[in-house]
Amino acid sequence: MEWLFLLMAIILEVSGTTSMKLSEGFTRIIPSVMLFVFYALSLASLTMALKKIEISMAYAVWSGLGTVIIALVGILYFQESVNFVKVISLGLIIAGVVGLNLSGGMR
Repeated sequence: MEWLFLLMAIILEVSGTTSMKLSEGFTRIIPSVMLFVFYALSLASLTMALKKIEISMAYAVWSGLGTVIIALVGILYFQESVNFVKVISLGLIIAGVVGLNLSGGMR
């Protein structure tokens, strides 16, 4: 169940970051409000995940996968640039998260 909370925290964090972009510097009300809602729910879900997952593991997975997913959102939805270095860097983040998971992390 804790991994489900962690997955929810990642999705909500990505939604919050996407809302941040869509808010256009807090000039659009709905994305601006949703930014805070998504981040609050993300942190609540992350807190629930920490009941059984070590903090170093949970935070690394939350931030690492969140970074990769939001980079993909930027590339696919916001037409941000993509190049070899960016792709390799995202791959290294994924490799790091996988490595941490292989090392264990449940209490």
